[in-house]
Amino acid sequence: MTAEQLASIHAACFTSPRPWTMQEFNDLLANSANFIVTTPSGFALGRIADPEVELLTIAVSPDARHKGAGFALMTMFLESAKKRGAEEAFLEVAENNLAARALYEKCGFASAGLRKDYYQGKSGDKISALVLKRAL
Repeated sequence: MTAEQLASIHAACFTSPRPWTMQEFNDLLANSANFIVTTPSGFALGRIADPEVELLTIAVSPDARHKGAGFALMTMFLESAKKRGAEEAFLEVAENNLAARALYEKCGFASAGLRKDYYQGKSGDKISALVLKRAL
């Protein structure tokens, strides 16, 4: 999947926080600590920082949602991270993103902390981020 395709899917999924640009994806993919798993309907991008992996973003095309695509991507992502030596995975998710939170819970993630007012919503409101983690 090209950086242009990644940016296009990301833009279809995110408005707040803003979607990432093609250049940002190119920059992230140029870093050897970062890796990506893809399917035709989406991708998951992460960073290895031994012994952890951080999920930087996951995006599933709107027409593929609620069909298991997110779970499949997360499974691929966690397996790939484990093969790269990660022992624990963590991520941040907006407190009000109930769909993503349900996916992460299904994937075995549990609460590890809170980042108060971490995100800024479209109308300028502050949204806290939940920090979630799980062992690999």
